[in-house]
Amino acid sequence: MVTHRRSSLKAVVAPQPVPEPVPAAPAASGATERIVESITSAIIERRLMPGTKLSEQKLGDIFQVSRTLVRQALNQLSRDRLVTLERARGAFVAMPSVEEARQVFEVRAMLESALVRQLCSRITDQQIAVLRVHLRDESAAVARTHVAGRTRLLADFHVVLARMLGNEVLARLLEDLLSRSSLIALMYQSAQSAEHSLEEHVQIVDALEKRDPRLAAKLMTHHLEAMEQNLRLDPRAVDLSAALQPRNT
Repeated sequence: MVTHRRSSLKAVVAPQPVPEPVPAAPAASGATERIVESITSAIIERRLMPGTKLSEQKLGDIFQVSRTLVRQALNQLSRDRLVTLERARGAFVAMPSVEEARQVFEVRAMLESALVRQLCSRITDQQIAVLRVHLRDESAAVARTHVAGRTRLLADFHVVLARMLGNEVLARLLEDLLSRSSLIALMYQSAQSAEHSLEEHVQIVDALEKRDPRLAAKLMTHHLEAMEQNLRLDPRAVDLSAALQPRNT
């Protein structure tokens, strides 16, 4: 009898196998990425303005997914600094500060000048041909005043350069910085014309084709400095009496 009791007790307290964690369903992960990519694209192409309210319920209806998946996507966009999450108010497209704008362009200048300098020693004739095709696409989009298309192509030019260097980490970092640059341009009303950006891209590719690292880096730095200078980061102090004075019509 004693043996029987010990056997029964041992059976009760014997450790049970721990079930393996169930991985996230691919469909759910894909839905989250789809929301992230759609919102990011809308920001880059200037279809979503800074400060826009991003309602979980409305996004769920648009993408036909649960609010849980929407919340996951918004959390990811918040980590990328494209969305701001406010307690009791919800999610909004981010509104970068002047200081953040300056820092973003400072980081881009450091990264991208070094990028083209390195690329000069590695770029192939085939890659130059690919860049020429990209420039033709940019030119066509600018000519037909297709705002979303040209904005995306002008931004993608910088990511294409990073991928030609074979550095996927750098390419992803630039993608994040370019998304934030798009928000900054919307916030501070960039006066940079698409035509001007296209001309500067052509000059950069010309320098890459010559394998001239110093010139390529100089042109890239100038390009990014011109973009920053065309932002209204130093608004003039408003003269209240002048502002309220009716204009002559």
